[in-house]
Amino acid sequence: MKRLLVILILLALVGAGLYFFNQYWIHRFDPLIARQAGIYRVDPDLVWCVVYEETYFRPWKVGNDGEIGLMQITPAVGRMWAAETGMRDFERQMAQDPKKFLSDPERNIQIGCWYLEKFYEQFRDTPGAEARMVAGYNAGPSRVEEWNHTTDNRQLTSDEFIARIDIPSTRAYVTSILNRYKKLKAERERVQQMNQNANVAEGAH
Repeated sequence: MKRLLVILILLALVGAGLYFFNQYWIHRFDPLIARQAGIYRVDPDLVWCVVYEETYFRPWKVGNDGEIGLMQITPAVGRMWAAETGMRDFERQMAQDPKKFLSDPERNIQIGCWYLEKFYEQFRDTPGAEARMVAGYNAGPSRVEEWNHTTDNRQLTSDEFIARIDIPSTRAYVTSILNRYKKLKAERERVQQMNQNANVAEGAH
């Protein structure tokens, strides 16, 4: 009986340790995400979901097609960003050692937010803009424009747009990120409502 109790306690401690480590792991870049998302006017929760999907917060990851870092930035996108900044030092670093430059977590998140903002500016007035932003981030601007195009200029709903994505991996990517994004938003609303209810209860006393 004592042995069973000890085993149960150990399992509980291991489970708690894994839980808290995972919470640390997936939230350790939150300040960087919040800062860069604020600069580029994109939702930090959406950026967080992109990082979750792309690398599960592993800044050392390199993709099969040469994507680098937390948000899997391609050297081509990195060069576009460097050129737009007008900072020759950034352009030089991107030309000399893009992997080293893009492996820096904050720089990687900065460029990822900059790239997401491009799609946000394009689709900000479209219903379900997040679906277009994420699809563009994954597949590029020309494809997202193709999927969003209608002959009668009708605005597609988010579900209609996703249904038109003819690259299965991109459709799965967009669906996964948006599902996580919706759950995250719902959880934030639930916590906010609980806090409001608690404040009302305190005020009643």
